[in-house]
Amino acid sequence: MEINYESLVPDKDEFFMLYETTGWNINGTYTKEQLFIAINNSWYSISAYHNEKLVGFGRIISDGVYQTFIGDMIVHPEYQKRGIGSEILNLLTDKCKASGIKWVQLSCARGKVDFYKKFGFQKRPADGPGMHTFI
Repeated sequence: MEINYESLVPDKDEFFMLYETTGWNINGTYTKEQLFIAINNSWYSISAYHNEKLVGFGRIISDGVYQTFIGDMIVHPEYQKRGIGSEILNLLTDKCKASGIKWVQLSCARGKVDFYKKFGFQKRPADGPGMHTFI
């Protein structure tokens, strides 16, 4: 299966359809338009296509120096376990390396810790896990 990887923002409708496969928007918190604005404000993104269908996506939110966060790592469920997520993550971290960024952060979905560990990511220590609020 040939997958094409492109550093571009995907079509709004295609991205929304892919995003909806994650269950992250189950309560309809974000509209299609809001999500499209969000991904357009990325520092860098990678879209994965199979036969012109969006099957994967990942992005970096960054100041380009030291605050860098990988977000929206998504592979359509029908395309998982085929190396697409690995390639997206490699392309994102390669961009960081090429830009001199040394510290890359991310939050991962339940059950995905081992995937990220293969790429050198480590869990935050229990005494420094970070914080968040949902407003």
